Amino acid sequence: MSSIKHVTNQFDISELSFEEFKKIVLNDYRICYESRQASILGRKEVLTGKAKFGIFGDGKEVAQVAMAKAFKKGDWRAGYYRDQTFMFAAGMATITEFFSQLYGNTDVNFDPFSGGRQMNSHFATRILNEDGTWKNQVEQKNTSSDISTTGGQMSRLVGLAWASKLYRQNPELKYLSEFSIDGNEVAFGTVGNGSTSEGVFFEAINAAGVLQIPMVISVWDDAYAISVPSELQTTKMDISEILKGFQRDEKGEGFEIFKVKGWDYPGLCETYERAANISREHHIPSMIHVHEMTQPLGHSTSGSHERYKTKERLDWEAEYDCLVQMRKWVIESAIASEEELTEMEEVAKAYVRECQKAAWTEVLNTLKAEKEDAISLLDALQHPEIDQLVAELRAQSDAGRRETLSAVRKAVRITAHIDSREKNELLQWYERELALNRERYNSKLFTGSVNSPATIPVIPAEFSEDAKLLDGREILNACFDENIARDPRIIAFGEDVGSIGDVNQGFAGLQAKYGHLRVVDSGIRESTIIGQGIGLSLRGLKPIAEIQYLDYLLYCINVVSDDLASLSYRTKGGQKSPVIIRTRGHRLEGIWHSGSPMSMILGIMRGIHVCVPRNMTQAAGMYNMLLRADEPAIVIECLNGYRLKEKLPSNVGEFTVPLGHAEVIKEGSDITIISYGSTLRVVEEAVEELERAGVSVEIVDPQTLHPFDLNNVCVNSLKKTNKLLVVDEDVPGGASAFILQQVIEKQKGYYALDSAPRTLSAKEHRPPYGSDGDYFSKPSTDDVIELVLEMMHETNPSKFPLLYK
Repeated sequence: MSSIKHVTNQFDISELSFEEFKKIVLNDYRICYESRQASILGRKEVLTGKAKFGIFGDGKEVAQVAMAKAFKKGDWRAGYYRDQTFMFAAGMATITEFFSQLYGNTDVNFDPFSGGRQMNSHFATRILNEDGTWKNQVEQKNTSSDISTTGGQMSRLVGLAWASKLYRQNPELKYLSEFSIDGNEVAFGTVGNGSTSEGVFFEAINAAGVLQIPMVISVWDDAYAISVPSELQTTKMDISEILKGFQRDEKGEGFEIFKVKGWDYPGLCETYERAANISREHHIPSMIHVHEMTQPLGHSTSGSHERYKTKERLDWEAEYDCLVQMRKWVIESAIASEEELTEMEEVAKAYVRECQKAAWTEVLNTLKAEKEDAISLLDALQHPEIDQLVAELRAQSDAGRRETLSAVRKAVRITAHIDSREKNELLQWYERELALNRERYNSKLFTGSVNSPATIPVIPAEFSEDAKLLDGREILNACFDENIARDPRIIAFGEDVGSIGDVNQGFAGLQAKYGHLRVVDSGIRESTIIGQGIGLSLRGLKPIAEIQYLDYLLYCINVVSDDLASLSYRTKGGQKSPVIIRTRGHRLEGIWHSGSPMSMILGIMRGIHVCVPRNMTQAAGMYNMLLRADEPAIVIECLNGYRLKEKLPSNVGEFTVPLGHAEVIKEGSDITIISYGSTLRVVEEAVEELERAGVSVEIVDPQTLHPFDLNNVCVNSLKKTNKLLVVDEDVPGGASAFILQQVIEKQKGYYALDSAPRTLSAKEHRPPYGSDGDYFSKPSTDDVIELVLEMMHETNPSKFPLLYK
């Protein structure tokens, strides 16, 4: 077991008759050949302008057919955009669906993977019913939604495989039989050889080795990453060679590592069967390095590989193309003759062409119908300028929605001063199309299921007369304790979460109480921590994935943004991943532990609820809400709040704080101050002096930034005070600008202002170490007081003189 297993030209057919064996082999060859034709034809469709961009799995066909043989119901895939043959062979995609995605068909009945939102070869199975509830995963084959970011699938893969281990080892999860059967499911991953240079790849490989999970990772190695050859990508030009240290031996844990040629059909079939069996039965991760692969059509439709490959390499690729080699092996093995294969290939070509035509006809007919409706309404306006628009639109035989809607909008502008029945009919049609296109292109940022946060009952916190006064950390600990006891699906994990109960003791004692499968320590691997959360939640569990400090979110932000935040949108509600990211930030001392990068979070984490509780009681209410709901969220606890005293609610594990509900925490009449998190306490301290100076301040806590103040509490406060100050500790123009946009523009607060709105934020740099650094870098009580007095001076200069001339 101590060395890499090289497998070649072995194929166990002892239990099959020759006719049965022949049928299997020829069916595999047919699938491979059809897939290659789909790649060739798909490339042509892009180059002739019918599609925008194409990326294909040519050269990878034979290995993927072998992989599909080992893939069973209940298994999961986390792959990338070269896996079309696997999807065809596993019965998880049809060639018509493949072309429908290439053409951007927005109907999930034709593109079930993304509803026209992703480029071709980005696959996903629809694991949700129409109401957003789960389908039975063990009755189908499952693939998590692909992303284009190289190596990005690796983090999620770890979580998908870890779920099987938890299902096998935790008897409390046996009742979740629609997600697992005793943890027998394998998570199959695929990655290109170039992407093995990414840090997320090594992080995930190490995590899988530590966790010992049923994961089979395939490296498709065609010796290039676009134009960059292996000698510039990988030490020793061989990923399995440099990962030898992960290979299991008799004494330890680790990986089974296999190496097999990408054109060796028998060797590939045996390798995948062996690797999958090891992982399925023993929960040992495997890596299959599939080398000597080719990419005959080049990287994508954006360029030709002849620009960077030598003639010798191109000649070698022509000879060792996996289809050429499999065809040769079939003939030499007397499985089929040259004539039989030629006939099969002709039938396959015709079939792929039929699939392509069916997909294109469906798209074209839908667009033509919309165009004809628009032309009919435009003609009815009987306007010379519009007649020219119609002529131009008619001339575009393959006009898309953009061209049709653009013509209509231009017609509306031309007839701005005309009021007629025909004009009103055009406007009504346009409004209907807008609604349809919002659903086609802008819907499902969240799944909006029957278990979304909006459906969870709001239960107020209750306090007994003798309620204990505890540290904030103890409030959280009590909340987590009750929730973990209530719901066996909840898994909390992260750096230092287990043994010591996290760095601020929110989980103190809970690993000892609930065990190592419920409250878990993780290595320093932020990307994989988030990926573990994604994988677990895709498989029906309720993960709390802890990122120790808000500053450390930078080390996993690509996984959070590219994968988690976009999941519901990019599958058009076909998948959900209700991960709760727990972290802490804001006020503390020093460059690396005082971060408040809220503008980063607000900008690239749409699709994730952003919770900014002002204290630990509010945080507990948010956790109670989120752990009963099924949408992803990040909860940012205040770092300087863990030892502040708060009353313990008598229903600490049950009360809920609704998302998007701002709260007026102090009423006033002169000025509205909106703040959240740690700066809210700074504002409260400042108000004591401001009240003595004769300023009546109203304080509003939005509580969540996504969603923001759904009930217009902020603008209603502004209508009363006519002055607005936003205080936070992000950079200037960061989250404060977002809040201004929401209140001034979206809530139409502009009309209630009688002076310019102001913001008070941190400086542009991170705070230096020490209390003095914090004072001169982030909003202080003095800053708030003096800025409010300056704002009050504008309307009452005699009562509020300028402090600094």
